[in-house]
Amino acid sequence: MTFIAKLKLVASKRERNLSPIVLRRNKLASKIEEQLQLATAQKEGRLYAPKRIKTVTNDAGERVAIETTKRVKEWFWTTPANKINLSIRYGSKTLELAKGKNAIELSTGDELLATLSLLKDAVIAGELDEAITNASDKLRAGFSK
Repeated sequence: MTFIAKLKLVASKRERNLSPIVLRRNKLASKIEEQLQLATAQKEGRLYAPKRIKTVTNDAGERVAIETTKRVKEWFWTTPANKINLSIRYGSKTLELAKGKNAIELSTGDELLATLSLLKDAVIAGELDEAITNASDKLRAGFSK
């Protein structure tokens, strides 16, 4: 028996265009992953500085790719009551998680890490699709004249 005969073969076509909802989920999940890495680095006392490739024009007029550090803004902060608040952002807009509620209150850094992991899973599962769509619509409205 040949190797190919042992495999399960199917007729399939690769989906080239993802739906806008899936693209938004993936974008938010990657940003939550950045926040998770940032919080982990802060807990361990090290600096989180992801790299990105940026194309610039040098003095000779040539376009050159250089590596720079990417700026990652924290979505979490400490309140005067020594609690940690976490807001979820899509672009420049803060997601409204419930009616009139835009942040999650946490007590420890470990709880922050666990919450970020749960949020990433919730985004991928589609639990925040409505909030993402609302924020996306508000962002898009800001670009129209």
